[in-house]
Amino acid sequence: MIDIDRILLQVSVWIIPLLIAIPLHEAAHAWVANKFGDDTALRVGRMSLNPLKHIDPLGTLIMPGLLILFGAPFIFGYAKPVPINFAKLKKPKIHLMLVALAGPVANFLLAILGAIFLLIIGEPSSGFSEWLVITSYIFVHLNIILGVFNLLPVLPLDGGRILVGLLPSKISILYSATERYGLLLLLGLIFVLPIIGNQVGITLSPITWIVIPIVNWLESSLIYLIGLLF
Repeated sequence: MIDIDRILLQVSVWIIPLLIAIPLHEAAHAWVANKFGDDTALRVGRMSLNPLKHIDPLGTLIMPGLLILFGAPFIFGYAKPVPINFAKLKKPKIHLMLVALAGPVANFLLAILGAIFLLIIGEPSSGFSEWLVITSYIFVHLNIILGVFNLLPVLPLDGGRILVGLLPSKISILYSATERYGLLLLLGLIFVLPIIGNQVGITLSPITWIVIPIVNWLESSLIYLIGLLF
């Protein structure tokens, strides 16, 4: 039997972090691209903090919702990709990497702000204050997950684009051709392999094995360091 109260609570504490973290990630790409000469995202209204400009129904709402509903070990999502015309960038190879890096950096900065806020509000009592603490913690957790996940060296993730900029030209061209399969690969690793593993009684979650230890270390280190400063 579906526990409606649990689902509503989960949605309520995840929705605000998702609607801030994912759009700001994309807006950061657009802002840095504009600084380096590509105003494409600006002209189509994507250099905006308005979540409605960036929401992708599948990536921003449905996919995170399913992960929350099924109790996945980590939650992630994506927005509509910001249009980038790399030919307009002043130094295409270097600026490509910096534009890609901007999204994860934005998430890590948001995580820092969230950790500061979390320590300021202190221990929860009950009711709204408890909800606020949980939501703030999820805000920190989600932004670290998005930052780490997007730095995986798989196209079309930001880490894949950074790798394209780092590789020698011939290898970079070959690697870029894998982008058409990248999303399918990620969906297989995140959804299909764990389902197969459950059917045969073993754990098959390579993305979780990679991402979660890094996220946990960054999260505990961040809260510890912010605690020392405040």
